[in-house]
Amino acid sequence: MRVVKEAEERRNEILDAADELFTQKGFDGTSTKDILEKVGIARGTLYYHFKSKEDIMDALIERHSDSLLEAARIIATDKSIPLNERMIRTVMALNISGSSSGKEIKEHIHKPQNALMHQKIQKVIINSVPRILTNIIREGIEQGQFNTPYPYECMEMVIAYTNTIFDDDIVEMTNEERVSRIKALIFNLERLLGTESGSLLYVMQMFGSGNEE
Repeated sequence: MRVVKEAEERRNEILDAADELFTQKGFDGTSTKDILEKVGIARGTLYYHFKSKEDIMDALIERHSDSLLEAARIIATDKSIPLNERMIRTVMALNISGSSSGKEIKEHIHKPQNALMHQKIQKVIINSVPRILTNIIREGIEQGQFNTPYPYECMEMVIAYTNTIFDDDIVEMTNEERVSRIKALIFNLERLLGTESGSLLYVMQMFGSGNEE
């Protein structure tokens, strides 16, 4: 058991060092030698855990994704937070850009050669995020704020839409077009959830837009 624990600890040390270096120097600016020196290990030890620098980044992405999803779950189930605020904070918690190496991770994911990794993350988002948000919607239904027999399906449609339309690699748009799509999303979301018109304008905050006219 101790051998397994030591291997896991070493793997995490490598990931921690790479995370710090990618933040400081960028993914392309960091060499495997930099990581070796940072951790203080031999090249063979590194390759025992990871075949390449790309493998290290993939493991970091997985670790960040797990961490973000867990943070979102904790917020989503915290009933001390008002429903509307909880919805916003849950979505905000899923923003990978907020992490220390978020910029490097996003750039790595969006490289053409990493299309498969991008696809894997899209799959994780579409399979995991609607389940987290559905609990909030169900609570809103109990409170009389929402009225829909399909809370999960509503969230699945919304996440599938936002995860593609607002992905710059899939759809290019001007800022005006982006604002228009956000307004259209909110307009339709209010109808999907059976709530009053204008009651979900706070959702604009999720997109960093204060334009609520």
